[in-house]
Amino acid sequence: MADTTGPRIRADFPFAVEVRDNVEIPLTDGTILRACLWLPVAAAQEPVPAILEYVPYRKGDSYAADDAVRYPWFAGHGYACVRVDIRGSGDSSGVLLDEYHPQEQLDCLEILKWIAAQPWCTGDIGMMGISWSGFNSLQVAAHRPPELKAIITCCSTDDRYTDDVHYVGGLPLAFYLLPWASVMMAFNARPPDPAFVGENWREIWMERLEGSPFLAEEWLRHQRRDDYWEQGSVRQDYSAITAAVYIVGGWSDGYTSAIPRLLEGLTCPRKALVGPWEHIWPEFGYPGPAIGFLQEALRFWDHWLKGVDNGVMAEPELRYWRQDSVEPRGGYDIRPGAWAAEATWPSPHVSEERFYLRHDCLGAEPDHGTVRDHSSPLTLGLDGGSWLPYCNPADLPGDQRAEDAWSLTFDGAPLEQELEILGCPTVALHVAADRPRAFVAVRLCDVHPNGTSTLITRGLLNLCHREGHRDPVEIIPGRLDRVNVELKAISYVMPPGHRLRVAVSTSYWPWAWPSPEVATITVACDEASVLVVPVRSSIAPNIELPAFDEPETAAPLEFEWLAEREPRWEISHDVVTNTHTMVMARALAGAKRLPNGIEYRDLDPVSFSLVDGDPLSPVVEAARTIQIGRGDWQTRVEVRARMTCDAENFFVTGHLEVFEGSELIFERSHDVSVPRDYC
Repeated sequence: MADTTGPRIRADFPFAVEVRDNVEIPLTDGTILRACLWLPVAAAQEPVPAILEYVPYRKGDSYAADDAVRYPWFAGHGYACVRVDIRGSGDSSGVLLDEYHPQEQLDCLEILKWIAAQPWCTGDIGMMGISWSGFNSLQVAAHRPPELKAIITCCSTDDRYTDDVHYVGGLPLAFYLLPWASVMMAFNARPPDPAFVGENWREIWMERLEGSPFLAEEWLRHQRRDDYWEQGSVRQDYSAITAAVYIVGGWSDGYTSAIPRLLEGLTCPRKALVGPWEHIWPEFGYPGPAIGFLQEALRFWDHWLKGVDNGVMAEPELRYWRQDSVEPRGGYDIRPGAWAAEATWPSPHVSEERFYLRHDCLGAEPDHGTVRDHSSPLTLGLDGGSWLPYCNPADLPGDQRAEDAWSLTFDGAPLEQELEILGCPTVALHVAADRPRAFVAVRLCDVHPNGTSTLITRGLLNLCHREGHRDPVEIIPGRLDRVNVELKAISYVMPPGHRLRVAVSTSYWPWAWPSPEVATITVACDEASVLVVPVRSSIAPNIELPAFDEPETAAPLEFEWLAEREPRWEISHDVVTNTHTMVMARALAGAKRLPNGIEYRDLDPVSFSLVDGDPLSPVVEAARTIQIGRGDWQTRVEVRARMTCDAENFFVTGHLEVFEGSELIFERSHDVSVPRDYC
């Protein structure tokens, strides 16, 4: 098992490395993108392949420490590493108009040509990234640029509608839609660094401030799957990608279901690695064990960019952490389990096992004619943890017993033998609702012999989207319809004596925005209501693979913490008003001083409140304060955003204030009403 005490720090590399902090990449429309370059010194005489990461998270300050643990390492092993600020972010000029905008992809095609033409580059390039840069690695690969030979995409997705921060099951994702829009408003308002950009830094900044949109409005105007979301979703045409793809993620991350889809859908050379991790690179993997992922990535790059026959592509398509049953809690230093592998995916060793939703249990045979009615408290879901766990102490879901008690539950008999789940379970329901708008949340839980309930996986479905996300249809109250709810991909081993539980609810706050009226559902317990579990055979062959190396990184960027990160997650109940409030703060960047003198401070409290019984009462409020400065040059960005609703509309407001020193230099407010579209 890998060492979980932390990566081994290295500065002794096969190649001496030089760093160029502010490389300019001119685009044909006059925009100047700026990059940080880590380069083997010997590349001036002996060109090397290149690795590109292309992301709006600021090479010069907020993500400088993250970049420094990875790219000097690759450069020290014979690669030119290029970290580019996307147009309109960091030190690059222009305006960032949206996530994954077509312009972003076109700019990257120019970047690839520029890199390939440099005297230090062989012309062979890989792209890699986590989250945003994992997305655009896939998106750019779908353009088939000749320079791009391979990509590593971590914690990303092939489908921008079903598997990102905006919608879940056809419902607005209250947990992230407005908070992420507020983050982007603040991020887009940050200034370029005068030390890198020069005298026209203020001109670049003002263009950015004047041109940046309030993305919550754009996202809410596309409440169903349409061309807006299909742009940038490589699921539309997997065959467009011909470069080799290494897909990486974690069972605790929000994007995991894309991994089996990509493995199955892509026709290019591909492989996948899934650990127990949250939204984080595997060399820092949490929950542990972390692995030596830089070494693993190097094997992939050496094969595809240097032509080294190292056997990396002869290994199984899927290597994954086989997760053991655990008691529920908000985080685990080490997630019990073991590494396993499947030679191909879909695997011939995984088959479907059916458990029918009977009137009083999960059973091997369906009931005939019984029905169960249910309506959940609107606060159900507060024990659900984060949609996107990010190494905070309460991100993972806790004990589900309280929420199970408020749900419609179906329990199986104690298992007589081990059951290994691998893939995406589904729950089919023969269901009616008494209102024209309603949804179901479905959780699959592991009930321990002592009654503890651990969440295995879950899924949500807007019942108006029962025929698909592109063309919703209204619910006909009282009519039974057959719907399928796909649960997130998971590996989970159920031991003998434990029971499977299916829990169905009509609310899941604050993940999903409540329906406009409190709904009651009726589930018919017949052959159409069934849990389908992908079960890995107990006689699947044990594929022996070398253990992963111990985690390594390059020597970290030396910086000074000005204030430690202080994550917060509090749930309160005002008994007088029956208002339930959840407040969280991640403080992802904290406050630090970098070697270049930049001081960066970042605070991000978010609150979710709701009056139980009133589906029109939800309020999501997000705030962000970012301070960036050096000496006499000081800037501050203040963002406040709010989302509410009535029965017909969503209401979102956003207010931005930007300061240079103590002077307010820019202010903008947004106040938007968007009709609810079948949700």
